[in-house]
Amino acid sequence: MLKYVLVLLLTLFSSTVVVADILLESDVEVPIDRYSGTGQDLVLWLPSEAGDHETYRTTAQALAAQGTEVWFADLLSAWFLSAAGSSLENLPPDAIAELIEKTLQQSGKRVYLMASGRGAIPLLRAARQWQLKYPGQQPLAGVILVSPNLFVRTPEPGMDGELLPIVSATNLPVYIIQPDKSPWYWQLKRTVPALEISGSTVFARYLENVRDRFYYRPDATPAEQARSNQLPGIIVSGLKLLKSSAQQERRASHNYTRAAPVAEGKPERSLRPYRGRPQPPLLNLPDLDNQQHNLADYRGQVVLVNFWASWCPPCVHEMPSMQNLQDHFAGQPFTILAVNMAEEPTAIKRFLRDDVKVSFTILQDADGSTLNRWKVFAYPTSYLIGRDGTIKYALFGAIDWDTPDVMSIVNNLLANQ
Repeated sequence: MLKYVLVLLLTLFSSTVVVADILLESDVEVPIDRYSGTGQDLVLWLPSEAGDHETYRTTAQALAAQGTEVWFADLLSAWFLSAAGSSLENLPPDAIAELIEKTLQQSGKRVYLMASGRGAIPLLRAARQWQLKYPGQQPLAGVILVSPNLFVRTPEPGMDGELLPIVSATNLPVYIIQPDKSPWYWQLKRTVPALEISGSTVFARYLENVRDRFYYRPDATPAEQARSNQLPGIIVSGLKLLKSSAQQERRASHNYTRAAPVAEGKPERSLRPYRGRPQPPLLNLPDLDNQQHNLADYRGQVVLVNFWASWCPPCVHEMPSMQNLQDHFAGQPFTILAVNMAEEPTAIKRFLRDDVKVSFTILQDADGSTLNRWKVFAYPTSYLIGRDGTIKYALFGAIDWDTPDVMSIVNNLLANQ
């Protein structure tokens, strides 16, 4: 009890934040929220596409209470940018590198860089630029990335995603905090080896039963709320791992070409002709009654293959319209196979009982192997297969499946054997 009271008092006393700008050579003033810690570790926290959230402050306060100093850099305000992924592309690596150097000089502490989501991109670019601009300096202690999205863009269904060039040009120690209810969880098998190419030591901490942005979601589940409370401790554990591999000086390679900026705006969500390999990958999975379903056995039917999860709001939103689509084509050679992504059968059954009632077939991809074969990057992702067994249309993201346009496409596929 006494230990709990002491920790609570420390948290209260550390809640006072000092806001102090850092002036860069370009005359840009970067507002820094400084949470003072008594230890020798300092986390320079850079923004993500989600902007500022109160949970950042409570996490920073808790870290400061445990001795880790936190400086939250409001880069978006400094460059008069809105909170968006496209804004992060406009953050200049040179200027952020200068910010890193001034943080090292002013604090005299071990400095770790931290960001989440697309914020990982300007972080890695700036870290590399700092290595080039300030060679021979006290080395950065490492990088903390929370559910990083390091791909150029979300690819069209069935296409390979392209990692940004900065990923394989990074050589600092990296600690990844990755929720398992996330599309980026399934991409770590590619991301981690790419980070290691230039010499990065990579540690990954997987968080079960939580989604991306778990620490500030308005619809956070009890499990996500608990993980949010644990986040400061998870970060401290990562600092210890990074510290163990951060002693050596690491110089950035000059062999690096920055990727072209991604066009702003969200792509239109609609069924489009499929441009990948038309022959579908293997799909042979059990349903909730453990009856096996092989896509090859459905040849002669039009099949909608939909990858979904109960924790994905767009997936849930589109399921009633999928049921309407199936009802509309009842008695015709049309089938929906909805592949659930690695959730427990009891959780799927509870969801179908309490939240969304559908009669189409639910399949279980327990280990994510089918998801990987079908190159699913976004949830939901859907493929519409013709009666000849080849993929005709596809899209990522949710749509209303009971619209005249979609029904016309299905009618045309039914008419062509």
